[in-house]
Amino acid sequence: MPRAGLGTAAVVAAGADLADEIGFAALTMGGLAERLGVRTPSLYKHVAGQEDLNRRIAALALDEARHTIGAAIQGRAGRDALRAAARALRDFVLTHPGRYAATIGLDLSSPDDPVALAAARSLEPFSAVLRGYDIAPGDATHALRALRSIFHGFATIEAGGGFQWGTSTDESFDWLVDLVDLGLRARPTQQSEPPSPAPTAHRGAPS
Repeated sequence: MPRAGLGTAAVVAAGADLADEIGFAALTMGGLAERLGVRTPSLYKHVAGQEDLNRRIAALALDEARHTIGAAIQGRAGRDALRAAARALRDFVLTHPGRYAATIGLDLSSPDDPVALAAARSLEPFSAVLRGYDIAPGDATHALRALRSIFHGFATIEAGGGFQWGTSTDESFDWLVDLVDLGLRARPTQQSEPPSPAPTAHRGAPS
């Protein structure tokens, strides 16, 4: 039976839920229409097509993850905030693997692309975590990329069933958080000047 008062937000949320259930790669407009109890053409009143649906799910997932992580780090600093943020991201990915998969590998057309804006906002909680460490200003972007890569990588591998050994993944995750915390604390707070290149008679293409 069709849902009454179906709107764009409801269509996107239903698509995200379905992606979590069946996998993002299996999500289709036809499958979503069947879930909602409508004919597929009815969905085009709310989304322009499969690509538009996918991008809207991605933006939704990024904003949901940001709120979840932001709530987790409230009142925390240093390692406690780092651990809370990392665990919140991991839990989100494990709970919502389909919608989170929508955020990976998207073509961002411009800085004002709605998904690009959502992606930038999603980094705010980890930026707040880094303010609890003595990171040189010039290293802030490097540190943020490192956190994103490390915790995103662990969570997506785990969500995909990539950890098959008997050792507890919770223990491995805590070990990883400790490693990152130690690395952030050990990083020099002052950036050294890069060495001047040695003079040469000829230079090749820049690397």
